[in-house]
Amino acid sequence: MTKVNVGMIGCGGIAMGKHLPSLAKIPEAQVVAFFDISSDRAHEAKNKFGTPDARIYNDVYELLRDPDVHVVHVCTPNDTHAEISIAAMEHGKHVLCEKPMAKTALDAERMLEVSERTGRKLSIAYQNRFRSDSRWLHEACKAGDLGDIYMAKAHAVRRRAVPTWGVFLDLEKQGGGPLIDIGTHALDLALWMMDNYEPKHVLGTSYRKLAEQGSQANMWGSWDPSKFTVEDSAFAMITMKNGATVWLESSWALNVLDGDEAKVTLAGTKAGADMNKGVLRVNGEEHGRLYTKEVQMSGYAGWGGSTPDDAAEMEARAWINAILDDKAPVVTAKQGLVVQQILEAIYESANKGQAISFV
Repeated sequence: MTKVNVGMIGCGGIAMGKHLPSLAKIPEAQVVAFFDISSDRAHEAKNKFGTPDARIYNDVYELLRDPDVHVVHVCTPNDTHAEISIAAMEHGKHVLCEKPMAKTALDAERMLEVSERTGRKLSIAYQNRFRSDSRWLHEACKAGDLGDIYMAKAHAVRRRAVPTWGVFLDLEKQGGGPLIDIGTHALDLALWMMDNYEPKHVLGTSYRKLAEQGSQANMWGSWDPSKFTVEDSAFAMITMKNGATVWLESSWALNVLDGDEAKVTLAGTKAGADMNKGVLRVNGEEHGRLYTKEVQMSGYAGWGGSTPDDAAEMEARAWINAILDDKAPVVTAKQGLVVQQILEAIYESANKGQAISFV
């Protein structure tokens, strides 16, 4: 195989703003099929990013039966991730599914089982792993530069940036709000940096304090409180089996000044690190003195031997390379499942008012 033929399932904002522009930069990939519940969106995507003979399907299963499609990108609401991904793998397609892996942990488990049974690759779109600061810090963690990482903070907090379009505020479609939407990115980064996927206990809280009020100052316009059926904030303490602690904070609307998202703070026995407003800082002790250094990101060669700053492009390149080279994707389905299980445990803990145990 010299060309990877991609089918795009869902042609909304995440497909048009991230997946399709990134694939367009990769010579080894071409988008040959499109499906969306809106015919207009599908035609717009095809006209802008498809091959001259690309097909538009009115039925997602017709696309999945197309033998010319090798890979599908699933960019649909959370409650359809599992159904579409499973059907795609059963039809012989590799799957890159948008985050979160699924609406529920049970659905994510089913997706992993089908991937392992069919031998089809399944990856989850956690593009923040591919930022230059994330890649550098991950390499430092792998090399043991921070020592034993026993504390992490996963940051996903916005002051006022509630997504008011699509189905983001719909609990039935999405399964949750900022925790499952942006908290999932921060949690994925923390677990990946620590290389720790064995949770022991989860204690979580969730709130709907500002959701009921509305806001004229929201980045994407005021929301209708009656349609805001998910949480506006969720927080958790996650204890891992080896004793490490992960603190997770997620919110679309919170009265704080220092919001940031898809960032982590790490503390290890040798050093610590944090992602502070776009600056990667490492701290520790040397020669009897405390030090803090800022790490410059220039000149880093990542997957594919290129140095783009665009994390979405790097994600797409790594995914297409995994198909062509028949290797495991950077984000594995097993890792995605653990993230999903922890997210679900946070919601369960918040609802029950007690810690949830994995042991």
